[in-house]
Amino acid sequence: MKMKHIKIELKWAVIFTAVTLLWMVLEKLSGLHDQYIDYHLYLTNLFAIPAIIVMVMALKDKKNNFYGGQISYKEGLISGIILSIFIALLSPLAQWITSYLITPEYFTNVIKRSVELGYYQTIAEAEANFNYENYAIQGVIGALVMGIITMAIAMIFIRTKEGE
Repeated sequence: MKMKHIKIELKWAVIFTAVTLLWMVLEKLSGLHDQYIDYHLYLTNLFAIPAIIVMVMALKDKKNNFYGGQISYKEGLISGIILSIFIALLSPLAQWITSYLITPEYFTNVIKRSVELGYYQTIAEAEANFNYENYAIQGVIGALVMGIITMAIAMIFIRTKEGE
């Protein structure tokens, strides 16, 4: 596969990663990684909104600037899978930046609070769940699964319909 065929997906994977990091900064600044950590579990899921917007923008970019405004479901799905793979490959780096640069105290805070609330019986149990390695693995798997599902649904609306 030639570089020009995947240039748009690579560009949008970098944009997606930048949006992810910006979201992490906003979570940190809003106190979701410390003072309001009890709400983090719920509010972090709102990231689905900008994530879906970026993914749809990527597909529209591919449709308009690579396929000349005409894209089949299959072409879009392949593009979406490639995009999801690139996002998944960048995910451990984004998690590292988040865990060690943006909010290095997050794991300590969530471990302490999860034991206080009784989600885990011991600090060791919580540490086994809340750590960079686990989050990096979950990020890769999540990017692949959610990315492909999002693209499969989005392409129903973005694909060129007969008669267009």
